[in-house]
Amino acid sequence: MAALYRTYRPRDFDEVVGQEPVVRTLKNAIANGQVRQAYLFSGPRGTGKTSLARILAKGLNCAQGPTPNPDGTCHACVSIANGTSLDVIEMDAASQRGIDDIREIRDRVVLQPAEGRYKVYILDEAHQLTDAAWNALLKLIEEPPPHLVFVFCTTDLSKVLPTVRSRCQTFVFQRPRLEEQRKLLRRIAEAEGIEAPDPALALIARAARGSFRDAVSTLDQLAAATEKQITVQAVLQLLGAVEEEALFRLCDLVIDQDTAGALTFIEQLSEQGQDLGRLVTDLLEHLRHLMLVQHMGEVPDSLPVTEETRERLRAQANQLGDATVVRLIDLLAVAVEDLRQGGDPRLPLELALIKVTRPAADLSREAIAYRLEQLEHGAPTPRSSPEPREPERERSAPTAPDIELEQLQEAWQRTILPAVEEKGGIPTASLLREAHPAGLAGDTLTVEFPRNADFHRQLAEEPKNATLLADALYEVTGRRLALAFATGANGEPEPAAEAEGPAGEERILELLTETLDAREREPE
Repeated sequence: MAALYRTYRPRDFDEVVGQEPVVRTLKNAIANGQVRQAYLFSGPRGTGKTSLARILAKGLNCAQGPTPNPDGTCHACVSIANGTSLDVIEMDAASQRGIDDIREIRDRVVLQPAEGRYKVYILDEAHQLTDAAWNALLKLIEEPPPHLVFVFCTTDLSKVLPTVRSRCQTFVFQRPRLEEQRKLLRRIAEAEGIEAPDPALALIARAARGSFRDAVSTLDQLAAATEKQITVQAVLQLLGAVEEEALFRLCDLVIDQDTAGALTFIEQLSEQGQDLGRLVTDLLEHLRHLMLVQHMGEVPDSLPVTEETRERLRAQANQLGDATVVRLIDLLAVAVEDLRQGGDPRLPLELALIKVTRPAADLSREAIAYRLEQLEHGAPTPRSSPEPREPERERSAPTAPDIELEQLQEAWQRTILPAVEEKGGIPTASLLREAHPAGLAGDTLTVEFPRNADFHRQLAEEPKNATLLADALYEVTGRRLALAFATGANGEPEPAAEAEGPAGEERILELLTETLDAREREPE
């Protein structure tokens, strides 16, 4: 029994799905006697390039033709469909790509067709022909005998020589829409007695990514595995795909900033046997769809989604901030990199969800723009999973994110001081490397210097240096903090005895030596 994708190949122009402009042009060319000697069909695999080349050959050699509506029953049509026609020669350029193979074509094309009107040469994967082979074909393409037609099929148009492309009529095949693929799968399922709900067929179509052949092959495999009783769960198990509902739910948890709920959901998916690597890639595709809707104002027709999903995408794109979408895509890039290196994507995925749902926990430089944009647009504060989501209009004014002293201490050398340097304060940053955040009371941060760095403390208190530090803190934390400067040792206050009265001559010399690296001049 033949594979389903071969059984249900389109047999005439009317059965071709998703390539209406190409079909219309070819039918008109045949009807008006304007058939060209060389065609170049380009597009993704499985979109019908070779099938349409065969249908073109049928239209040219049909007993009723040339006709845009071949009858499919005459000897020429049947032999072309079965691959036994002496006038239609199919070659695989991946294996027959050399100049000797092309010379063989040149020797044969001078012969008249055996039974039809035209000799049709169909070269699949034509981009794999060598340059020497293409050059051997150039003269034949430019001045062919009247009974010869070339159809070159390729998945990579850029690799075809420009001199060849200029001599061919080029058609670019588009990926079919998801709904078109689903309808084709439904027609095949009904013809074969396969029971499959629409959500299952939509999953198969989405996984095929625009390839009819891949979609029908998957349907064939599932029918064999389930005895023609296909379910959504069976599709998910075979493909390792993520159910669309799971992607929407995960993004809803991000909207609610429900960190615990998001992590719990990842745990549930993992326990169910979900491939977390596939989850990352499918989530990235879902986020891309949301990003396109946000920036284009509508759901593009090119997206492989059903009408119901289009409405849900519009709604979720309005709820999830565009800064959050971009930030989560950036964070998931780490998980993708781990996947490429054979690592486990779970930890990077969980970290991405934590950072995007609890931005105050992330003081990295990459989070700065995201945090500030959240403040500008009034992002909601985190809430627990059972708490209902409040309507957009009832949200209160944005508040500054919470910050803890331990977070500032951790980010001091790693993030805050580099931010001071980038603002042109390299000397200021060098000065502050001796200090550390020692206390946080309300919106006042105490920056403490060592006991013997009182001179540096005084420099840090100068308005220019203090402003640079305050601006850097705001850039990193999103909060405008007041500053207080102090001296001490490991957080201990300076002893009172040292604070009483002016320093003596010996202490002044000691401070000059330590601070300015001064040396006492030897008498001459």
